[in-house]
Amino acid sequence: MELRPYQKEAKEAVLAQWNDGIQRTLLVLPTGCGKTVVFAKITEECVRNGKRVLILAHRGELLSQASDKIEKACGLKCAVEKADETCLDSWYRITVGSVQTLMREKRLNNFSPNYFDVIIIDEAHHAVSDSYTRILDHFANAAVLGVTATPDRGDMKNLGKVFQSLAYEYTLPKAIREGYLSPIKAVTIPLQIDFTGVSVQAGDFKVSDIDTALDPYLYQIAEEMKTYCLNRKTVVFLPLVKTSQKFRDILNQAGFTATEVNGESSDRTEILEDFDKGKYNVLCNSMLLTEGWDCPSVNCVVVLRPTKVRSLYSQMVGRGTRLCEGKTELLLLDFLWHTERHELCRPACLIAENEEVAKKMTEKIADAGCPVDLEGAEKAAADDVVAEREQALAKQLAEMRKRKKKLVDPLQFELSIQAEDLSSYVPSFGWEMSPPTKKQKETLEKLGILPDEIDNAGKAKMILDRLEKRRIEGLATPKQIRRLEMYDFQHVGAWTFEQARKMISRIAASGWKVPANVVPKEYVPE
Repeated sequence: MELRPYQKEAKEAVLAQWNDGIQRTLLVLPTGCGKTVVFAKITEECVRNGKRVLILAHRGELLSQASDKIEKACGLKCAVEKADETCLDSWYRITVGSVQTLMREKRLNNFSPNYFDVIIIDEAHHAVSDSYTRILDHFANAAVLGVTATPDRGDMKNLGKVFQSLAYEYTLPKAIREGYLSPIKAVTIPLQIDFTGVSVQAGDFKVSDIDTALDPYLYQIAEEMKTYCLNRKTVVFLPLVKTSQKFRDILNQAGFTATEVNGESSDRTEILEDFDKGKYNVLCNSMLLTEGWDCPSVNCVVVLRPTKVRSLYSQMVGRGTRLCEGKTELLLLDFLWHTERHELCRPACLIAENEEVAKKMTEKIADAGCPVDLEGAEKAAADDVVAEREQALAKQLAEMRKRKKKLVDPLQFELSIQAEDLSSYVPSFGWEMSPPTKKQKETLEKLGILPDEIDNAGKAKMILDRLEKRRIEGLATPKQIRRLEMYDFQHVGAWTFEQARKMISRIAASGWKVPANVVPKEYVPE
C-alpha cells in the first residue's frame, strides 16, 4: 500500500523522534486521513528491525480495524490480548491488545517489563487515564507512539503529561486543500435552544442535563432538517439512547427514512450496512459512532450532543469528512445553543487557530443564513481579526513612542509581523513550560528583543526560530521594524532588510525626519 506524501512525512517524523532518544511521541491526523495506515507502516518498520509491537485500544472495533489494516497494508498478522485470548507463546511479533484486559495486575504480571519494544496507542486522547498509565508504567522501556485526531489545547496539556513531543501534525484545513478530505459547509439554524440549566461534569456537559434541555425542541429540529437534509445521507448524534430512539420516530413522522443504532442493538451490523446501501437516509445514535466506524457517503452531520471537548466534536464531524464519489461537500448543521455560562464547540472550532478567529467565524456563519464554506469563513474572519489587531497596534505604538527603550517588546514584534502562531502560543510539554535559558535570553537581547517579557522556554525558542528564518529570508530586523513604525510606516514586518535599511538611511540623512516626498502611511517600498 503506497503512502500519501503527508503519511510518509508522518512516518519518518515518528521514527526520527525515537532515533533522537525521545521515547514517547504523538502523531495528530484528522479523522479520515488514514492514521491506521500510518501506524501500520511504522509497525512494519519496527518488526523488520526485530522489535515486538503492542497496539493498544479501548474498543474491540478499533482492535479489529488495526489488525485488518496491518494485514492489508503490510501482509503481517497479529496476535490478540483480549479476554480469553493471549499473545503469549504466539510467534507473531505484533499484538493488538485491549486496555481493559491488559490493565489488570494479574494480566500484566504475565509479561516481563521488556516483552514489548514498541507500544502504539490508538485514539491517544484517552491515554491520560489510569488504565493506560498502568500499562505504560509496566513496560517502562518501550518506545511509545500516541495517535489521535485533532486535539484541543486542554487535551494537549493533559497529553503533555504522558508524551514528550508532537512528532507530526496534519491539519484539517490542509487535508481539505490538498484534496484528501471533503470540503465542509456549515449553516446556523436560527433555532435558539436554551442551555443555561446544563451543568458540567468531568470537564464536559452533563448528558442527562443536555437531554432535558434538548427534548422540547426535537420536533422543531426535525422541521428545520427538512430544509437541508431530505436528500442527504445524515448522521445525528444525540445525548441518550432514549432520545435517539425518540428522534428517529419524529424524523420518520416528518418524512425521513430514519433508523437508530446503539450499543445494545443486536442487529447493529445489519443496520449500518443498510444505511450504507441507502435503505435509510438518517442514522441516529447516542455517541456510539464517534470512533471506529466509516461510511464515506455520509454528507451531512447534525450534532445534537453539544460538547466542550474539541476532540470529541472533531470525531463526530469526522464521520462525514471522507471523500466519496458524487459527494461535493459535508454539510454541518449548527444550532443557536443559548448559554451564558459555558463555551461549547462550534463549526469554527474545527479549523480556527485561536478563539478570537473562531468567535468571528461563528458570527459570520450565523449572519449568512445559508451554508458557508468553512475555509472561506476562516479567511474572512482572520482578515477581520488582523485589521482589528492593526488598529490596536496603532494605538499601542502611539503609546510606545513615549518609551525610549533600546530593545523591542516581543508583543510589538509579534504584532508587527502578524505572527498569529506566536501571539496565541501556549506551552504544552514540560521543557516548554520552564523559564527561558540564560543562552536564550542573551541571544534574544543580541537580536534586539527584550527577553524580560518572555516567561517560558517554548516561546523563547519559537521567537528565536522565527528571527533566524527571517534572517535567512532577508527580512527586516526587530530594531528596523520598531524604528520605522515610530515614523508611522505600515506593514514593515513584510519589508526586506535592504528596504528597511535604505529608508532608515534616508531618514537619517534628513536629520531624522521623514523625507518631504514620503507619506509613511501610504508608502510601499520598491
